[in-house]
This record gives sequence, C-alpha cells and structure tokens, in this order.
Amino acid sequence: MSPQTETKAGVGFQAGVKDYRLTYYTPEYKDIELIAGEENQYIAYVAYPLDLFEEGSVTNMLTSIVGNFFGFKALRALRLEDLRIPPAYSKTFLGPPHGIQVERDKLNKYGRPLLGCTIKPKLGLSAKNYGRAVYECLRGGLDFTKDDENVNSEPFMRWRDRFCFVAEAFYKAQNETGEIKGHYLNATAGTTEEILRRADYASELGAPIIMHDYLTGGFTANTSLAIYSRNKGLLLHIHRAMHAVIDRQRNHGMHFRVLAKALRMSSGDHIHVGTVVGKLEGERKVTLGFFDLLRDDYIEKDRKRGIYFTQDWVSMRGVIPVASGGIHVWHMPALTEIFGDDSVLQFGGGTLGHPWGNAPGAIANRVALEACVQARNEGRDLAREGNEIIREAAQWSPELAAACEIWKAIKFEFDTIDVL
Repeated sequence: MSPQTETKAGVGFQAGVKDYRLTYYTPEYKDIELIAGEENQYIAYVAYPLDLFEEGSVTNMLTSIVGNFFGFKALRALRLEDLRIPPAYSKTFLGPPHGIQVERDKLNKYGRPLLGCTIKPKLGLSAKNYGRAVYECLRGGLDFTKDDENVNSEPFMRWRDRFCFVAEAFYKAQNETGEIKGHYLNATAGTTEEILRRADYASELGAPIIMHDYLTGGFTANTSLAIYSRNKGLLLHIHRAMHAVIDRQRNHGMHFRVLAKALRMSSGDHIHVGTVVGKLEGERKVTLGFFDLLRDDYIEKDRKRGIYFTQDWVSMRGVIPVASGGIHVWHMPALTEIFGDDSVLQFGGGTLGHPWGNAPGAIANRVALEACVQARNEGRDLAREGNEIIREAAQWSPELAAACEIWKAIKFEFDTIDVL
C-alpha cells in the first residue's frame, strides 16, 4: 500500500470502497499533498457532509472529526491543522456573548489595547490579601486583573470569600480612578451547575467579567456559561489551560488555530493566545494568522500564515486575543505593534515583580503603553524605535525607570517549535 493510500485509509475512509467515493456516513477524500521538506508526511483534505453535525454543538463537531481515529493502530501520527466552517453551519452558533465593540462600549475604553495582570503569587494568599493585590494593581492603572487557571476554591481561599474581597477591590479602584475596572473571577468548577452558581454570584456582586477554562471545563459547559453571560451582561474571559497537551507537537494532535475557531463558536469574549515575544510558544506569522481568525469577519486563505481555508464568519462577533506569559515593559512596543488595539496585554510578574510594589508596577505598564500608543499615532516605527520610546517615557516616570532596570536582562531566547 502506498503512503498516500495508507494515509487515506488511516483518517477514516472505508477500506475497500472503490475510489473512496462518498457514502452517507463516510467523509469524502478531496486531495492529498506531500509536506515540503518532510519524508513520508502528507496533508489530506477531507470533506464531511453537513448533515453529520448537530447544529450549534462544538462538542458534536469535534467528537465527529477527531473522536476516536487518532488512536488507531494504523496511524503513527496525525494532526488536525485547520477546519473550514461553512456559513450554513457557523450561523447555527451564537458566537461570543458580546464581542469586541460591545466590550469597548461597556468599558468606555477606546483607541488602545487593554491592560491586565495575573495576581502573583496566584496560590497561597488569603482572600483579603488577594483582594488587596487586586486593588493595588487596578488603582495603579490596569483595566483588568485576573484569577489564574488553578485559582478556584482552595481551603485557604474559598471562592465566595475571594469574590467578595475582589468586588470590594474593583469598586474602590473605580471610585478613586474614575475608570471602569474588572477582575476575571474564575467560575470554572467541577460541575456545570456549580459553574453557573459562581457566575450568578459574580453577577449579583456587579462584576463586569468572569472567567472559564474552556478546555478543562469542557465545550458544553463553556457554551452554557456563555449563554448565561450574554443574558446577564457579563463579559466572558477564556483561559486555555491544557491546550499545549493537545497542540504542542507538530506531528500529532491539533493546531491551536482549530481550538481558536472552536472557541469562537463555543463562545467567549477573550482568549489567551501567547505573546510571540514572551515565554510561551508561538511563531509570529502563525500567531497573527489565528489572531485574524478570532477577530475578523472574513479571512482569506494564506498558507504563509498557516491559514489553509478562506473563512467567512458571516458577522459572528469577534474575540479579543489576550497576550500573557513572561512579558514586561521592554516588550510593550512589540506587543502594541503585533497585537494592535483590540487586545489585552496581560503582565503578571511584569506587574507584581516591580521592586516598589504592585501599584508602581501597574503605573509602569500603563505609562509604557500610553507612550507606545502615542508614538504609534505620531507615525513612529515601534519595531525600530521601541527601546528608545520606552527610555524617553522612563525619564519622567520613576516607576517605569525602576521597571526598566529590573527587567532589562530578562529575555526568552528559545527556538520556536510551531513554525510553518
């Protein structure tokens, strides 16, 4: 059996069907191509009849496409690189609860990326000390702070106590700064019922945004939470914990662009996407490719950016990408250029690692961001002049000057795995 025939058979075609012609329950073989520079690796294009999929169900879609056959003995390795979601199917999904423009309007913030922060240390603090850290960061100039993926309801900080102290923190910061502030209260829990209970309590407290881990929590729970969030006016921040278990290997699993499309359909207003310049995996062209798949309405096929199919979302709301992971003030020019305004730039250690404390760390990030946005609007080249722009701003901001000094030697110079 040739490698091409073996590949066709291995990805779900019925052996013995002449020319692999379509039957009602069999996907249709479209094309197969050798991967340039690789030996015995092929890309197979497969078309599925639309009637095989339940309307509005990411769970059913993925169960049907990647359910069991990734574990077949005949397959050495298999990776799902991309999906084309036809308009007839994408229109059966609700998409993000609110979308980019509605979020801007709810927050009354325009013309720049939003600034966030993951509280560090994320585990071990009492609820009151956690709330104090949230207040200091928001008072210093951040738009959001967040629970991290494993901040749920531990014995030293039960979720209800944390929600109360955090609500006190963002209300106090709002009163002092005159800006709308928020904290991603993690509603992820062991059951969908408990998830909705926590979301309901956050809504009662007047929180503007909540958070969910859409992979560990599950697509069904995520869509249920998204519907609740839409009805209650809550923004929904999505964390992608566990994604690298699925998408890190280049020859097996699935690419994050597939998980990004699944999230847009399953629903979420934000999603973590890596940083390009920070500590997390992600090549620039590949990352910008799935940025567009998250934010734009119509995306042309572009193999140079890893986009295998033209995708028309037919007016489905867009998702804001969140850059998070090992970033600091020296990264701000590159982040502003790469991500654009419709993004959240999230500094954890890059805020709370400031030698003077949490609020000065937040001030440093806000000053750096506003300096980069102003420089960009003046026509300056952020890629070429970025360090100079930060130095200029640091001359009148002692908080930024101290941050520049503490982070000047911190770099993440590792080869990227996910390359085209």
